[in-house]
Amino acid sequence: MASLVIDIGNSYTKAAVFEGNELLKVEYYQKPDLKQFNELIAGRDIGKAIISSVKKDKANWQDELSTRVPTVNFTRDMAVGINNHYRTPQTLGIDRLVAVMGARCLYPDAANLVIDAGTCITYDYVDAYGNYYGGSISPGLQMRFKAMHNYTSALPLVNADENFDSPFGYDTETAMRSGVQNGLIYEITGFIQSYAANSPAMNMILTGGDGIFFDTLLKNSIFAPYIKNEPYLVLKGLNAAIQQHND
Repeated sequence: MASLVIDIGNSYTKAAVFEGNELLKVEYYQKPDLKQFNELIAGRDIGKAIISSVKKDKANWQDELSTRVPTVNFTRDMAVGINNHYRTPQTLGIDRLVAVMGARCLYPDAANLVIDAGTCITYDYVDAYGNYYGGSISPGLQMRFKAMHNYTSALPLVNADENFDSPFGYDTETAMRSGVQNGLIYEITGFIQSYAANSPAMNMILTGGDGIFFDTLLKNSIFAPYIKNEPYLVLKGLNAAIQQHND
């Protein structure tokens, strides 16, 4: 019997169908509705569903979906294998918690640093014993470009460019790309170096909507060969939670 897993993020809603631990299908939606979910699960025997959301308001399709499939909302006490030492656990973002849980499920006997490149970039570390103490949050790729445009009177709105690989900019647009993209390289490698100093054998896991772009961005980094790209890390974490959830 299959499971439906739904992750409601700031920019997109991701939905996946799992058969046990096997990922069968994934879809991304900007404005999801019940019809889209019905199309995703059509012809499949869905026994249960789980929803995780970073938003406070419930989507209008959630109640309708629960009439078709037994549905649970992910809560912090469902974090399988994580010893949460965050000082304010009630404020810890659900997406961050699920991401480290996903890492823990994929690599259960190792320390893991999760770099989630979404609307914001989060850095979260869980040790080999499942202890989580906290992490870091910084502006995401697009947020940085938009901030420079929105909070100045002269800087244009610039898009990211995966082909930009200069150490400096040679006009205003490329100078902005250098600041954002090179700045992110320095930021990410700096965090990795900091954690690796105490945990040299840790896994470095890249996920999130901009994960593929960041993978390209880091291609010349000394850490690039060791970074694991797991675009469905959060979905896998949610699936682990629903598999072990008792109704």
